Amino acid sequence: MPRATAPVPVSTAQARHIWLRAQRLDTVAPFGEGARAVADAVGHLGYVQIDTINVIERCHHHILFTRIPNYRRADLRQAQSADKSVFEYWTHALSYVPAKDFRFFRPLMREHQREGHRWYASVTPADTRKVMRLIKAGPLTIRDIEDDVLTEKEHLWQSRKPSKRALQLGFYTGVLTVSERNGMLKTYELMTRHFGWDKPPKPATSAETTTYLLDRALRSQGIVSLDSICHLDAPSKKPIRRLIDARVRRKELVPVALDGAGKQEHWARPEVLEEQGEGDPNLVHILSPFDPLVIQRKRTELFFGYSHLFEAYVPRAKRKLGYFALPVLVGDDIVAAVDLKTDRQNKKLLMQKWSWVGNGKKTAARKELKRRIEDELDRFERFQLAE
Repeated sequence: MPRATAPVPVSTAQARHIWLRAQRLDTVAPFGEGARAVADAVGHLGYVQIDTINVIERCHHHILFTRIPNYRRADLRQAQSADKSVFEYWTHALSYVPAKDFRFFRPLMREHQREGHRWYASVTPADTRKVMRLIKAGPLTIRDIEDDVLTEKEHLWQSRKPSKRALQLGFYTGVLTVSERNGMLKTYELMTRHFGWDKPPKPATSAETTTYLLDRALRSQGIVSLDSICHLDAPSKKPIRRLIDARVRRKELVPVALDGAGKQEHWARPEVLEEQGEGDPNLVHILSPFDPLVIQRKRTELFFGYSHLFEAYVPRAKRKLGYFALPVLVGDDIVAAVDLKTDRQNKKLLMQKWSWVGNGKKTAARKELKRRIEDELDRFERFQLAE
């Protein structure tokens, strides 16, 4: 029996550098600018989460702005609607994903075609026929359908409009796609017509999908665990673990003993651990609470010693950081959380609350640190108010 590979010890400081490098948060403008930068950023990260909350700019724009300093909302529209280099589908949440990865989402689309979708069990064949008849004439928004008889919701996020439920079911089965967004108003289109296909690409096999999920995590996380690879996707853990073990045997991956991780196992590519150099310590990023760096709260706490609490769903009296607090990354440390709100009518960004967290509470140079954060907040405000 071959001897087990000894884990490589990695400090939390090293782990942060590796993760920030993988997330492309350690350098200015890592993807360039324009629609090509959007496609490259989504392609590298694997997904960019979409959310409806708009206290400040919605998170998909915010996440891209964090990595593309000259980002414009029109760049994402160009990538989605004209270049068709990204499309919307479900990862752990609704997200923009690379169009080149489409085949890895086809198995889930097929599953929904066979078995339906638990959120849209009430969609009737008549509802589906109605929206398909309309959409065959051209792209369609829910505002184009005015004759729905409203029904009761079966869960909190469900629409009362039967046609909207049918459009959403068509989206999950892969028959339809979102070809354009104006705010959160979605334009639906036939998937094949949007991409110009006679038929969709062949679905990836189970083995190919497992490889895709592992490689996506290694690329965007640097150091991975089963939990970080399979975020909200427990069924994938067993095949992912088998693939990890095989790669360790081939010395393509090495086990990592991460400070503070206890029994939680981590792995990395050997060359990732050998890379030298730190990122720019002067960089400041105002992060979305849905940013890939903080969306997995336990991982963020392990690497940064900071556990971000998203308090939008916490009763007002129990909030500590604020309704929509944003973590502030300075260099390789999360030092503050700022609760912001965009006053679009009066064209200004409102500071609801500023909280020092982690080493931000302890630093002797807090005045200078605050000045640097405020400089970035000025830039962030300009982005918020730009058309």
